[in-house]
Amino acid sequence: MVFLLIFLTVLHLVTLAMLLIATLEKSWWIWDDLEITDLWYNCFHDNATKTWLCAATNESDWLQSLQALMVLSVVFSSISLLIFLGQLFTMSKGGLFYFTGLCQAFAGFTDFAACLIFTFHRKEILSESRDLSKGRFGYCFILAWLCVPLLLVSGVLYAHLRKKQ
Repeated sequence: MVFLLIFLTVLHLVTLAMLLIATLEKSWWIWDDLEITDLWYNCFHDNATKTWLCAATNESDWLQSLQALMVLSVVFSSISLLIFLGQLFTMSKGGLFYFTGLCQAFAGFTDFAACLIFTFHRKEILSESRDLSKGRFGYCFILAWLCVPLLLVSGVLYAHLRKKQ
């Protein structure tokens, strides 16, 4: 049981780090090597100064819901970690971590909804007149999708974890 506890804690921390990277980094959609788009900015690489020049993205309803869902996912996962640590030291022997698992599952569902929105509504979100076939998904989008099963599995494992001592 100690191995499961350590495994879940490490999994939770890794998943939370992946969620933060997916939410805050600048690589949800890559047009070419010199232009990228994320949830917050459109960035262009300036060859003269060797820096990225970023401007705020065009606001759309789909983009705002995507931003809100990704932030909620990070918040739910963070709350889940804090609740887990609190329950670990205050819960009586034999107790189950239901609320921790529920918060972690909610984080997984909100991340899943955000990924689905970007997958199916990227044309409205990117609001570009350019052809989307000239771009590709970035690593942050892939990280967000990888977080979905990890969050859901850790939520289920938390619900089955029983405090021994």
